[in-house]
Amino acid sequence: MEANNSRRDFLKKLAIGGGGVVILGQYHFLFANEAKNGILKAIIVDFDKCAGCQTCETVCSAFHHPVEIDGEMLKGLGNPKLANIQVYHYNPDMDIPSVCANCPDSPCVENCPSTPDINGNKAIYRDKLTLAIRTNHGICISCGTCADTCKDQRTGVIKMNPLTNHPEHICDHCGGDPQCVKYCPYGALSFQEVDIEKTYFGMSPTQIAEELFKRYYTTQEVIHG
Repeated sequence: MEANNSRRDFLKKLAIGGGGVVILGQYHFLFANEAKNGILKAIIVDFDKCAGCQTCETVCSAFHHPVEIDGEMLKGLGNPKLANIQVYHYNPDMDIPSVCANCPDSPCVENCPSTPDINGNKAIYRDKLTLAIRTNHGICISCGTCADTCKDQRTGVIKMNPLTNHPEHICDHCGGDPQCVKYCPYGALSFQEVDIEKTYFGMSPTQIAEELFKRYYTTQEVIHG
């Protein structure tokens, strides 16, 4: 019990500056209150509701990869491969959306060997305003340590882009208004405070699928006494 309490106390005490910031341009919104209150939040998946439709991938990609047409910036085409949330499909039928868990101890950041910039941020860092994990490609040394760390210790969501050799698929929460949550047609996604005691926290898609296989597909004979 003491161990659990200490973990929760750590989460509650974690505070990294910041306040509400207005973003101008095509998308207008306020950073969510987690920045002001120092509360870590992340995308949470309700696997009982997920239908594997991949809408989350499409809207994420469209938001982060806009296109300019006749001088106007519009949302992109929505190529799922470019999304920061990725849906993995398994057999027997199982669909597992995987996204950055925004881990309080951020092992990807801690293990990044790059030299910090003038703001003290390494190639992968926690944004002081949104508290999301971000990347600074300008100082990335393409070592892949962040991806290896995430794969070995957490979700494995970070991948190295084969063309740029820089990390990708790191969720930035769309600045505080996650589009995947906003447009999920089944309400399977939500934006909640990080809880390391929550079921499936920090687990890889395969690990989650294995647990759900037992829940959905394994039958046990009931013995009546």
